[in-house]
Amino acid sequence: MTSADSEFAADLAVRAGELLLKLRAESGLEGKELGKAGDAQSNVLLLDLLAAGRPGDAVLSEESADSPARLSADRVWIIDPLDGTREYGMPGRSDWAVHVALWERAAAGITAAAVAQPSLDVVYTDASVAVRGEREQPVFLVSDSRPPAFAAPVAAQLGGVLAPMGSAGAKAMAVLRGDADAYLHAGGQWEWDSAAPVGVALGAGLHASRVDGSELTYNAAHPYLPDLLICRADLARPLLDAIAAAG
Repeated sequence: MTSADSEFAADLAVRAGELLLKLRAESGLEGKELGKAGDAQSNVLLLDLLAAGRPGDAVLSEESADSPARLSADRVWIIDPLDGTREYGMPGRSDWAVHVALWERAAAGITAAAVAQPSLDVVYTDASVAVRGEREQPVFLVSDSRPPAFAAPVAAQLGGVLAPMGSAGAKAMAVLRGDADAYLHAGGQWEWDSAAPVGVALGAGLHASRVDGSELTYNAAHPYLPDLLICRADLARPLLDAIAAAG
């Protein structure tokens, strides 16, 4: 990992998070209107900071039109200016995040990443260290709006419990903190949903892959990555086997 790029990613995520907290506190907006404004304003800030700090790099953002120029670029920033837009618009919810990741052709993968959780006043980078939680039953995080069909049988097979949470970044960082043991997702996601969380998770020594165990790849022509598994390394094989058995 390139420390200068990791520090830059963290700074961007923190500054976008500060903007989002200020907007949430002072705009008078709520619900979908607050989420829409947060997406737009955070995106503008991140694009401006990237243009100033890394002017030669390409960008893939959830909130901007995609450009085929990134497919020939050596460095591509993959950003989600506000992951968990719905939760951000709901009073009292902290499960939303800002994602900033760098993909490099030379490494064929993510080389720097940061996930900020502004409501928790914390930012995680690819230099973070995973913590193992102590509990009798493993906790598997799933989307609170579309949990995967295999989640319940997998939890039953492994003696775990399911817990819903918003934002891919929030779920991945809960695993990193030791608040949960795995994050299971299927049913649709894009590169900006997982690039930064995966970069942070892998840097911390966690397992991250597709739910069939295959590698997560980024900067594809069609940036769709429909499923994701992030978990403690020792749980990877049991979870992958249980997912396969669940069909």
